[in-house]
Amino acid sequence: MLLASIAYWPPKAAVAGELDEPIFDSIREIKTPGHRRGRGPNLFASSDGRVFLSWQEQVGDNSFALRFSRWGNKSWLAPRTISTSAGWFINWADFPSMTAFPNGPIVAHWLKSTGESLYAYDTNIVTSDDGGKSWGDVIVPHRDGAPSQHGFVSMLPGKDGKLLILWLDGRNFDSLDAIASGNKSAPNQMALRFATLDKAGVIGDQRILDVRTCSCCQTAFAATKKGAIVVYRDRTETEIRDISVLRYQGGIWSKPRTVHKDNWRIDGCPVNGPAVAAQNMNVAVAWFTEADDQPRVKVAFSDDGGETFNAPIRVDGGEPSGRVDVILLPSGAAIVSWVEMTSGGEDFYIRKVLPSGRRGKAKTLGFAKRDGIEGFPRMVRNGAKVYFAWTQAVAEAMIVRTAVAKLRHAD
Repeated sequence: MLLASIAYWPPKAAVAGELDEPIFDSIREIKTPGHRRGRGPNLFASSDGRVFLSWQEQVGDNSFALRFSRWGNKSWLAPRTISTSAGWFINWADFPSMTAFPNGPIVAHWLKSTGESLYAYDTNIVTSDDGGKSWGDVIVPHRDGAPSQHGFVSMLPGKDGKLLILWLDGRNFDSLDAIASGNKSAPNQMALRFATLDKAGVIGDQRILDVRTCSCCQTAFAATKKGAIVVYRDRTETEIRDISVLRYQGGIWSKPRTVHKDNWRIDGCPVNGPAVAAQNMNVAVAWFTEADDQPRVKVAFSDDGGETFNAPIRVDGGEPSGRVDVILLPSGAAIVSWVEMTSGGEDFYIRKVLPSGRRGKAKTLGFAKRDGIEGFPRMVRNGAKVYFAWTQAVAEAMIVRTAVAKLRHAD
């Protein structure tokens, strides 16, 4: 089924120097398996060419299943269930994910409630050696046992055969219940923590990467030629919440560095994490900021593996809600996606951006023309194809939709 016609924003003449060529040769919507009452889709493209779609599907009044599908030649294959439970933490911004070792095991994570507090939950990780037909025992990467938040997870296969795992850890954060009762003993800050997982299921190298971060913005992982790169929303003592980057090379972590000093001061979490993409030594980071009360979506490029970044380039159309994603093209250009406010609600936009600062036209894929976008749209690239997934509100229910686009040969 073809998508609605691709519209352009803004409806006026191109800006001087603006790229005018189409991003895609074709784009079509794909029937999503098991999409009824689904939410929280995520996408992952492995280095060996496999593309995975995961989502949460409501199967009872309080029960959810984590399901996934792998891309075939022209469509999603029959879905498989990873796990089902009534005790999960279900959140619009903190949702499950998958990853995969090259020609090896696939990995999935979800969040399990662990206490009476709404924000008490653990990260659960499982692996499969048979393509998802069966799954191993649940592995919890943190060992504190605290009834607190352990979420906003990012996973990446490491070069040494171990899985790299990131999460925001709330063991030193006052719960809402504690705050309500007047307990001020904890320092009220979230930390970015890290651990590795080997193929035998052994957790190792547990450490804190940043002792004070924003509390509920997504983290993001990518692999460069020399190692891994992490982006997340940081938090200073003066409540500046800009985007920081960490690099992991040869088992050594760099110190956090700010991608760009927006100086966004905000006393609460904006629930709007960054995204990162990398190939060889090229890196692109996209993020949302509302510094100076001006909402903006930006992207910044690096050609040295994330050690330094060029000045950021604004990509939004003037009324962004954020919820960004980014992919890199073989040419070194990036495609940035975000959610933008329109006269009809919110819509899902993309724009091609070159490291030189030249931009293509902002385009909407027309998704919100049918009742609106929920959550965080996702996209990944596998060769000449780009895959999209989003949650859509329809008649007071939520369903998962997907689309695939073919890049123009020039990219």
